[in-house]
Amino acid sequence: MQSLTNFVDWLFGADAQPVIFSAVVFICAIIVGSVLAAWISRGTVRSVLAQRDHETKAAAIGTLIDAATEASVWNSLTPAEQVLSDRAVGQADIQLRLLPVKSSGIAANWAANQLAELKRTSATFGYQLEPALIEFRDRLIDWQNKPNRARKVFQADLDRWKLQSSSSDKAVLAEQDAWVAQQHHDKYTAPVAAPEFTPLAPTPARQLPSTYPANPSNPSTETQQLLDDVNALEVRGSEPLTRP
Repeated sequence: MQSLTNFVDWLFGADAQPVIFSAVVFICAIIVGSVLAAWISRGTVRSVLAQRDHETKAAAIGTLIDAATEASVWNSLTPAEQVLSDRAVGQADIQLRLLPVKSSGIAANWAANQLAELKRTSATFGYQLEPALIEFRDRLIDWQNKPNRARKVFQADLDRWKLQSSSSDKAVLAEQDAWVAQQHHDKYTAPVAAPEFTPLAPTPARQLPSTYPANPSNPSTETQQLLDDVNALEVRGSEPLTRP
């Protein structure tokens, strides 16, 4: 009890004021430093996450724009190219929906509807799809820059398409898509005719003479004269030399 009384007397005494003041300042400095460090770390993490989301959004939008270009010439693609394009679109759609943006789902639905429309019209109106591609690109870029304003435009388009499409129209479009898909499948699965082989005419064998002349023809006169001169020179060279 006496120790507690002494501590209280020291705490409220004049000698303890500098120590208490230093301790309070030290504790406040630690608290303020911790708060500032947490605030700076939070800002850094948020900027890193925002940059990552921006890059993911840009990559997804780029993939969708490239897929729209392929969808405008959908019937001219091979089945393997169509499968690769659909896989890329599926991955971009998932990335777009997983973004921490409120309007990402609406943008993904709008892009999917537009891509389906481009594929459907590529069979007959492929040469008229350039304005639609430009509009598709500009809408997605506008959504990337101003998602709140673009969300209203996307939602208005989705509501309008929902009102315009009835059950009968959906059935007709489904039959049209099935017919186009069947035609495309038959185009790339038709058997290729083998080239005709024309046999070459046999070449007649060259016949050699069965007999040859026994004696060759007589040499010419000039050749015979040359041989006689050579023989005469040999005879002269073999005779002994005699002095007169």
